[in-house]
Amino acid sequence: MPTIVVDVMPKAELLDPQGKAVAGALTRLGHTEFSGVRIGKRFELTVEKADEETLADVARIADEILSNSVIENVVGIEVVE
Repeated sequence: MPTIVVDVMPKAELLDPQGKAVAGALTRLGHTEFSGVRIGKRFELTVEKADEETLADVARIADEILSNSVIENVVGIEVVE
């Protein structure tokens, strides 16, 4: 069965407190090569078929349910066989 992966990230202009905490931890551990960290969400939806209609439904679901459009963007929808 195919899986549809939806990636959601905080909007670039908003503060990402989780990302900031991870960036601080990396710096404390001596990993100074990273200039920033952003943390998002990944959803994996297993479907019977990944046709055009299902992908359109997933796009609508991603916008309406899986993300908060005020603070997040859906950055990717991909079919993984």
